Amino acid sequence: MSVSSERPVLSDVAAAARPARRAARDYSVLAKIVRESGLLRRRYAYYWVRLIGAVVAFGLVWAGVVLVGDSWWQLALAAALAVVLAQLAFLGHDSSHRQVFRSRAWNDWTGRVLANGFVGLSHAWWTAKHDAHHAAPNQEGQDPDIASRVVAFTPAAVAERRGWRAWFARRQGWFFVPLLTLEGLNLHVASVRKALGRRPVVHRAVEVPVLLTRLLLNVVVLLVLLPPAMAGAFLAVQLGLFGVLLGGAFAPNHKGMPIVPADAEVDFLRRQVLMSRNIRGNALVDFVMGGLNRQVEHHLFPSMPRPNLRRVQPLVREYCAQLDVAYTEVGFFASYRIVIGYLNDMQHRARDPFGCPLAAQLGR
Repeated sequence: MSVSSERPVLSDVAAAARPARRAARDYSVLAKIVRESGLLRRRYAYYWVRLIGAVVAFGLVWAGVVLVGDSWWQLALAAALAVVLAQLAFLGHDSSHRQVFRSRAWNDWTGRVLANGFVGLSHAWWTAKHDAHHAAPNQEGQDPDIASRVVAFTPAAVAERRGWRAWFARRQGWFFVPLLTLEGLNLHVASVRKALGRRPVVHRAVEVPVLLTRLLLNVVVLLVLLPPAMAGAFLAVQLGLFGVLLGGAFAPNHKGMPIVPADAEVDFLRRQVLMSRNIRGNALVDFVMGGLNRQVEHHLFPSMPRPNLRRVQPLVREYCAQLDVAYTEVGFFASYRIVIGYLNDMQHRARDPFGCPLAAQLGR
């Protein structure tokens, strides 16, 4: 293998020593190589440009709302605002993973300001939910992303449904993308419930007033500037597209991948690789998905700056090949065909959670 300035070279020693290592040590070997490669170093210029650009774009969209006035061109601005909010949410995601700054406090407060002040999501709620997902992706009873009251993401959830809910579960794949239009509203409602709930909230004194003010101002300003019907249409387009962009960036990465039983024990590397799917694409896919299309690398190294995920990808793919660990990557539209097919035929495709690549890897 030739030496490249873009990525470090895998040592043949790692492959030769693999039979004598326990599976739990496989990740340690990879992590050491990645640390020594320098790919975990911060990318300040990249993130400052993104942060400033997103905040400026947010201000420009609202300036456009004021200038355009009573015109149905406002719906184009609503779509633009949804795109900007999705990008701000992705930056909040990166901050929450400690990708942006070296300082934990700077990352936390950046994520808190972006989530509550700009996007209108509870940082405390989302961080707790997302951390649980990273700890046990696609594991029943532990991953909150597969615990839905509307869409059944596991065979057990399908088996429990009766009547019209069972009818819906057999066809839910066709409804999946339309349902994403409601995800924006769902995220706001869940955020408010968390912020106002009885359970402790980190920095509640800051989060609650900022979050509620942001959500209230969004509605009040539109009603002041626009006729009621147009304001309602603006909100519908903005919330609907925001939900599609955000939900659509997360869903293709895990849905349709192996479901892990609640009592299964899986080492870290296989837990993250076998339950994740990368989405192949270009710069547009990177932008629309906020870098989450390289989900395998993100799950293995959640604090790695987003632009470095592309550079570490060949290394991870080759290391997985050496370990004979299945590495999944498909095209953007192919990923949605897989998700829709899986959701429509879950009982047959996933009746046995170990009737999948996971079984081959963990048969021992």
